[in-house]
Amino acid sequence: MESSCISYQSTGYFSQTVIDYIDNADELKPFYGHRPDIKGFAELLANKKVVADRDILHQVLTDQYKSISDSGFSISDLVAGNIDLLKADNTYTVTTGHQLNIFAGPLYFIYKIVTAIKLARELKSNFPDKNFVPVYWMASEDHDFAEINYTNIGGKKVHWWYEATGATGRISPESIREALNQYKGALGLDGHAADLAKIVEAAYMGFDKLADATRYLVNALFGEYGLVIIDADDHRFKQQFAPIIEKDIIEQNSFENINTTNNQLHKLGVHIQVNPREINFFYLQDNLRERIVFEDDIYKVLNTETHFTKEELQQEIVNHPERFSPNVVMRPLYQECILPNIAYIGGGAEVVYWLELKSTFDHYKIDFPILILRNSGLVIRKESAAKIARMELSAEELFKTADAIKNDWVKKHSEHTLSLQSEWEELTAVFEKIKQRSSKVDATLAPSAEAVQARLKTAIDNLEKKLIKAEKRNYHTRLEQIDHIKAELFPKDSLQERTENFGLLYVRWGQQFINELIKHFEPLDFKFTVLSE
Repeated sequence: MESSCISYQSTGYFSQTVIDYIDNADELKPFYGHRPDIKGFAELLANKKVVADRDILHQVLTDQYKSISDSGFSISDLVAGNIDLLKADNTYTVTTGHQLNIFAGPLYFIYKIVTAIKLARELKSNFPDKNFVPVYWMASEDHDFAEINYTNIGGKKVHWWYEATGATGRISPESIREALNQYKGALGLDGHAADLAKIVEAAYMGFDKLADATRYLVNALFGEYGLVIIDADDHRFKQQFAPIIEKDIIEQNSFENINTTNNQLHKLGVHIQVNPREINFFYLQDNLRERIVFEDDIYKVLNTETHFTKEELQQEIVNHPERFSPNVVMRPLYQECILPNIAYIGGGAEVVYWLELKSTFDHYKIDFPILILRNSGLVIRKESAAKIARMELSAEELFKTADAIKNDWVKKHSEHTLSLQSEWEELTAVFEKIKQRSSKVDATLAPSAEAVQARLKTAIDNLEKKLIKAEKRNYHTRLEQIDHIKAELFPKDSLQERTENFGLLYVRWGQQFINELIKHFEPLDFKFTVLSE
């Protein structure tokens, strides 16, 4: 593949806060630790305090991967080696996280993981005396099944119709057969379709829990690159986090700290992504994940009869820490407590919501990781690339609206002069003379002249639009190509990566697709990557 890059700002799809973070805006600096560059990593590594228990981390990961090997799937030497490396004091993780979207959800699921793998390699080349392990954190405790039970592939929506309760990672995939058959049907029979069909069949039909199925699928795609996959829904991990669970539920520290930060960010014009609750933990059991609230001096689990006094709650945390599940604002802190982590990779909204959290990290004296905006990409097939070349469109132009592209194209290729700018400049000069003459007769007439000028400007602009519209009709067939290009590359007028599944791209290129992403993505360049055949 060939690649070109454009700035995130030029795409028009990223928030101003994300752009400001990339551009090192002064007003955002109090809300994170170190800059996302090699100098920032050097500063963090020089003072990094790891609170994770490396022995427990190694043991839990070993146990979790055993579920795959017991099912006849081999673990790559690189993954096994990376798990062993985590016991060493000079090993750090580069982490990304995501929900357990069926069939890997939208493309950016893949892009997040590729960014983690590529960044780990880049850090190793810059700090050869240290080791860096790419990690995918499965959001196995999340309970919003409606966000993960579908995917879009080739314009078709594949839906897993099932009434789920509790943590999604604990759901049995046994009822996914219809969706699985639809997905395999969408893959077709060409290229590498059979390879991917075999992977998803083994994943969703070979395991009793969605978390294990997702681990199998992601490992099949990324195991050869050393990616380590972690499921934090484990008693041993929660034991490490238990002191913070207790303190935050009783003292409500995260609620106070994050609210203060959000007020500060709001004054800067930042769109707040998440708002904390007084208690930011759920009570978790099989088929149950409900909020904990404090009412009438009692800790209650919503929609249940379960409740605790303060002393009973403290004892429950000691005896069953695995029953306490962090919500979206506490999960990052949990992550940094059980991993020797130095970087978190997320999308634009994730980067913004992490900016809300630093005060809580400071409160509990946990190092804040370096925030990395994941790589974004647009993949252009050979057929579309040929159309784009014939239309003489640049990569940056593709991100404009279809109407804007058409207007610019017609102006550029028409044999007629469609812009009335030069004529308007001449008229402006005339109006300056009129205003001067009018003001000499009566100073109050100047605004009247300006009003006439404004009306004429509107009329001139409308006439120019009519000229362009008339010329568009002369190029109707050519301009239809722009509609086809936009529909393919920006489904539903959104970025390709936010809608389309990776499946058909894998059918076309197989594992080489992921190799190409790793080759061309540059995590610390912060550019949008356009890939074409």
